Amino acid sequence: MKIKEEYKKAGRSNNQGICNADLVVVGGGLSGVCAAISASREGLQTILVQDRPVLGGNASSEVRLWILGATSHMGNNNRWARESGIMGEILIENMNRNKEGNPLIFDTVLLEKVIAEEKILLLLNTSVHAVRKADENIVAVEAFCSQNSTTYRLEAPFFCDASGDGIVAFLAGAAFRMGAEKKEEFDEGFAPAEEYGELLGHSMYFYSKDVGYPVHYHPPSFASKNIEKIIKYRSFSLEDQGCRYWWLEYGGRLDTIHETETIKWELWKVIYGVWDYIKNSGKFPESANHTLEWVGTIPGKRESRRFEGDYMMSQKDIIEQRVHEDAISYGGWAVDLHPADGVFSERAGCNQWHSKGIYQIPLRSIYSKNIDNLWFAGRIISASHVAFGSTRVMATCGYTAQVLGPATRMCITEKIVPRDLIDQDRMSRLQKYLLRNGQFIPRIFPKDPENLATRANIVSSSELILKGLPPTGPWISLDFSFCQMLPLEQSESFELEFITFVEEDTKMEIQLRKSVKADNFTPEILIQSKNIKVKKGEFYQKILFDIHVEEPQYFYIILVKNDKVKVRTSEMRISGILSLMNKYNKSVATSSVQSPPNDIGIDTFEFWCPQRRPEGRNLAFKMNKGLRAFKKEFVINGIARPVQRTNVWCADPEDKNPFIMLKWDSLQWITSCILTFDADYDNAMESSLMHHPENVMPFCVRDFSIEDDEGRIIYEQKGNYHSRVEIQLQKKIQTKSIRINMKHPSKMVPASLFDIKIYE
Repeated sequence: MKIKEEYKKAGRSNNQGICNADLVVVGGGLSGVCAAISASREGLQTILVQDRPVLGGNASSEVRLWILGATSHMGNNNRWARESGIMGEILIENMNRNKEGNPLIFDTVLLEKVIAEEKILLLLNTSVHAVRKADENIVAVEAFCSQNSTTYRLEAPFFCDASGDGIVAFLAGAAFRMGAEKKEEFDEGFAPAEEYGELLGHSMYFYSKDVGYPVHYHPPSFASKNIEKIIKYRSFSLEDQGCRYWWLEYGGRLDTIHETETIKWELWKVIYGVWDYIKNSGKFPESANHTLEWVGTIPGKRESRRFEGDYMMSQKDIIEQRVHEDAISYGGWAVDLHPADGVFSERAGCNQWHSKGIYQIPLRSIYSKNIDNLWFAGRIISASHVAFGSTRVMATCGYTAQVLGPATRMCITEKIVPRDLIDQDRMSRLQKYLLRNGQFIPRIFPKDPENLATRANIVSSSELILKGLPPTGPWISLDFSFCQMLPLEQSESFELEFITFVEEDTKMEIQLRKSVKADNFTPEILIQSKNIKVKKGEFYQKILFDIHVEEPQYFYIILVKNDKVKVRTSEMRISGILSLMNKYNKSVATSSVQSPPNDIGIDTFEFWCPQRRPEGRNLAFKMNKGLRAFKKEFVINGIARPVQRTNVWCADPEDKNPFIMLKWDSLQWITSCILTFDADYDNAMESSLMHHPENVMPFCVRDFSIEDDEGRIIYEQKGNYHSRVEIQLQKKIQTKSIRINMKHPSKMVPASLFDIKIYE
């Protein structure tokens, strides 16, 4: 009997529903959603159990926390680090429909994604309360739906706990931890002392709005009266809403599972007390016409149980970016710990330290070490308290969870348990499959021999040779040091010209830097430094660089801070090219230089961050030699984002009919094609609250078509906004060539393409 028929029968019979599936996912936050969608797309019958009326967990309209991951508000040095796959698909879809960040719209995006999957049975308002086992395996979970008074028995060979508190894992007897480890256990210098606290608390948020006339506020009797003890180290602004008040946190000294209701009540007291203070203290006259529009009714949880896998991630995995042979995912958020006393602490609301790049997450950290058929997803994966400070954020959690579909399918097909996937051959096959399906795994780039594109000769209508960017943008003052990233492939000398304007003669320093690790984006090694005299007025400045390139990587042309100097920028935007500023985002840092204490095992380095569009223009410049950094061959190298090189083909902006063509020596049978366009992996795409300036990334090819060797159009699309476009042809075709015709996204952005995959 099909699973949906089982569900209907269960709901109409004696209030006892027995449902069978291949995978039961408990928890409908982002991790559970990504795991369930992934499993369904692998052909697995999947049950998604959520104890709330909506999906999304902390990202839902019930809590309203924006989704973030390795990009960290674009305030770290992790360039082009946004999550791809299903997680990326959700973020891009939400951006297209909901650039204003309305959490109610985001609810519908998630619901639509889930119900579109025929093999997912979604049970909302349904809480798991019991686990049934046989030996070291879970055979069923029991759950109750408060809305239809139905008890369910959900049976499957594999289970995924994405519940946040780990209800299934806990009831099954999976090994777990709660609280911080001593620094000696994992040699973690950042492990917190007892006075700081061993758990992160909960947060609740509120929204207000201006109604256009005076509004009186009478607080409830339970509102906190002595709110100034919070106010004294925080500044309130009526422009702030929702999760910008992330620091309204409490509960780290309590049991964050069993005392959640106590924590919620304390947060309610604080929030209504804060609003009373804003409205009635007389210190915020601008609040006269404002009313309280929304207050959360459930807290957003940060931390409770963490479960043990065969490997526990620790601080050094993140800071040193350790390599794991079983890597299946990545993270990049700061190691971000909060004082246990939350708003009542004298300390800053958070203590976070960034790594110089993204780090791998191994498969061994997402299954139980003592329950054979149990996966972990979300914040409960196997990590120390310190490492959890980074792995816990939602985009990282969802991105890692989407691995479970292919991994579970392999387990079922090969009759093995998750631990058996660590076998070298199986892991290699899993990694190749993940990468084929849009997963990016740092430092893992296996070849895909089944991709017919890799056997073809590549022809393009043109190829951008970067000789400069036109001076079409505004002047910017060097109030901060400014950096232009350039991808270099080989050792060479070149002359760079840029335009300055000063009102009086001055001196200017220009530096050339690179990163220690070629796939990181921290300009920490000074290669050359030159000082030039800048005359009053507007002039071209010429700098000669002699560069030794050991391996392809990005180099950084840095115009050192000098507020007397203005430089001309360009409106031209090109895939894989960015400008940066040596400044910090106050949401994730307190200075443009990360300067941790000497004894905590964290690196000191500068932050070089892009400005968000419509700002963030490139430097206007000319070069005496063109950079061949956008080669047509990149579309078959299997890397669909900039890493050490751009990895993207770009057409010349003057090319009126840009195309890429694949030619084979013999006829090929083709059934499907996957194209990866540039949906700007450097954009954080926060899901809620923020108002983004665009709903389609400016680099993304909107209109394209595919032709066979006789010029027949076999596929055409207009208005595309997704990065990854999977095309299943209506019928199998035989051809000796495939031509992909594209239109430039705009006059200021040339057409580009990261990756082509063709399958029989």
